[in-house]
Amino acid sequence: MLWADALKEVDVIEHAGAAADIARVEYDSRRVGPGAVFVAMCGGTTDGNRYIDAAIAQGAVAIVTDSGETYARLRRERRELAVAWVEHGRRALAQLAAAVLGHPERQLKVSAVTGTNGKTTTVYLLEQLLRSAGRKCVLIGTIETRIGDEVLPSEHTTPEASDLYEILADGVRAGATEVVMEMSSHALDQERVWGIPVDVAIFTNLTQDHLDYHGTMGAYASAKARLFSGVGAPAPCIGVVNADDPLGGFVMHHARKSGVSVVETYGWVTDRPNGPSFQAKDVVMKAGITSFLLQTQKRSISLTSPLTGKVNVYNLLAAVAAAQARRLSLEEIARACQRLKPAPGRFEVVPGSKEAGFTVVVDYAHTDDALRNLISAARELVAPQKGRVITLFGCGGDRDRTKRPKMGRAAGEGSDLVVLTSDNPRSEEPMPIIEEALAGVRDTTTECIVEPDRAAAITIAIRAARAGDIVLIAGKGHEKVQVLRDRTIPFDDVAVAQQILQELR
Repeated sequence: MLWADALKEVDVIEHAGAAADIARVEYDSRRVGPGAVFVAMCGGTTDGNRYIDAAIAQGAVAIVTDSGETYARLRRERRELAVAWVEHGRRALAQLAAAVLGHPERQLKVSAVTGTNGKTTTVYLLEQLLRSAGRKCVLIGTIETRIGDEVLPSEHTTPEASDLYEILADGVRAGATEVVMEMSSHALDQERVWGIPVDVAIFTNLTQDHLDYHGTMGAYASAKARLFSGVGAPAPCIGVVNADDPLGGFVMHHARKSGVSVVETYGWVTDRPNGPSFQAKDVVMKAGITSFLLQTQKRSISLTSPLTGKVNVYNLLAAVAAAQARRLSLEEIARACQRLKPAPGRFEVVPGSKEAGFTVVVDYAHTDDALRNLISAARELVAPQKGRVITLFGCGGDRDRTKRPKMGRAAGEGSDLVVLTSDNPRSEEPMPIIEEALAGVRDTTTECIVEPDRAAAITIAIRAARAGDIVLIAGKGHEKVQVLRDRTIPFDDVAVAQQILQELR
């Protein structure tokens, strides 16, 4: 694409110079090659303007900068170079990527999920429902990116803008017509999703998390709500909102005010007037199977899925409402529900645990609300056998410290035994993190064993289990590494638990 044509789609303050065809758009100087335009933007942890000379040395044919000072320097020192000065670097990154890649976002229907908990599972369920009806999908989320049948690892819940447009372009080339993706509060606030037209926007819930970034719950809620007003694109056509969440009303009001034409709601059955559009009634939950009567405003139908726990009823309701918005019939949805698979690391039963007479579950729960929901689901499963709930958890370093004692209290209030260990301490020392979480456990009367070594802690939790118990290994879920101060090591909760179970047998 010609540089002059690309600039027509970017909000430019000033530009100078000319360049040959633009082949691709990069924000990482290490990935720059001949024919690339390098977008230098000031981020939260680094300033891309520091790497402009490196990008030029790598073969960049044009530079876009959000620094007036840098633009002036380049005009003085490199008058032959094509350069543009913009106010918003990330918006320019998205605009250029969309233009150079031929606007793949215009050829796809995007369903996007935001919320503190349940995003990953809801995305997995919705993608499976759409695929069951013959739709070819792109899935973008915390665990992986999937383009048709091709699976790629995910570095972030929501990729950087140019990477996101590359994924969409790959999806179009592969014949995809649908995108199902997680949109994190960080991505919405930082405008990594600038220009992506969302067809169906889904809100799961909002509980305390990421206050290390957002500062306040109000700012966190406002970042989530941006999904419903559009980020550099029109407001979504349809909104799907959890009516049972305390912030559901705020999101619904914001959606309607922003021009979302249809706002569907979901929740538990209620007798109150104007109840949710999609309601779960007569819910029956067992290990590995949940069934309920789905009531909509027009009709009812029975749904059965191999999912576990009340939280997954909510996740399935969200996915079903979105699938209906994407024109799947209730009959198609009901048939597909029977074959649904949970997302990896979300209430994942460790193979071999049931043979030991108890159940070991790995789950990503890393907030106090998610931990409380996980323990509640486990309690329902062990109640018939009068079994115990043993909960192992830790808290991540370099993240919201205020949730640590809350997670400890949640674990202590719901469990019969707590094993407190390390999660991803990152740049922090593990023991101070553990002490902050331990303060919450000590507010309860539940016994707590502290073991900073996560593998040793998993051994303690599993060896403490008796017939009929359930062991919850919470916090890391699908993750395959543990991030320490000085290194990152391979670590898989499922694999570690399997090895311990084999040793016990």
